[in-house]
Amino acid sequence: MKIGILSDIHGNAHALKEVLRVAEKEKVEKLLILGDIVGYYYQPELVLEMLSTWPHDIIKGNHEVILEELVKGKRSFESVRDKYGSGHQIAMDKLSQEQLAGLFNLPKKKSVMIDGVFFLMCHGSPWDADHYIYPDANTADLLRCDSADHDFVLIGHTHYSFFFKNEKSMLINPGSVGQSRQVGGLAAWAIINTDNKSCEMKATPYPVNVLQNETALVDPYVNYLSNILNRK
Repeated sequence: MKIGILSDIHGNAHALKEVLRVAEKEKVEKLLILGDIVGYYYQPELVLEMLSTWPHDIIKGNHEVILEELVKGKRSFESVRDKYGSGHQIAMDKLSQEQLAGLFNLPKKKSVMIDGVFFLMCHGSPWDADHYIYPDANTADLLRCDSADHDFVLIGHTHYSFFFKNEKSMLINPGSVGQSRQVGGLAAWAIINTDNKSCEMKATPYPVNVLQNETALVDPYVNYLSNILNRK
């Protein structure tokens, strides 16, 4: 079975639409989603709608935590908007109470077995959902991600894709669907085939100019949201 590994969609329905189109063409049968459905961009309701048509497992990312803190009054909208843009506020406005509760109640990590292959789904790292593990991470962090109980340890959070063969398991970060920090305009994700335990890293183009027009309209003073989409 082919499994799509997605992370850090961040309300970018334009990117997700193209990823799912390719996933269907590649005969992907299930998705594992590593958190950060919301934040930064502006169509979380469409993201959830598209994901709902696929068999999937999903965990919570740090931006779901930020959204929950906003809803509960533990953060100010201004402080979040200045750093991340209006994506969280738009999620509060567009998502139903049931959808919000569903995001808030997601687990921080999850073990999944598919066709006899064991996956550990994490956002930042197996020990801390907000810990960043970059492609050039120190060896101690990479080794600490090893798991004798899993074939694959899946992480996201950094928006940088990479894989690392540990002694007992394969560590994979598929990168970010919604806001790659490697190359702008490409949605990063991965496909794992449980038949042979192979992994293919994917980079799918999407209409980035449409998203940039939205950021100029909604968040004209948060330059990062648009600039990162031009990264070469």
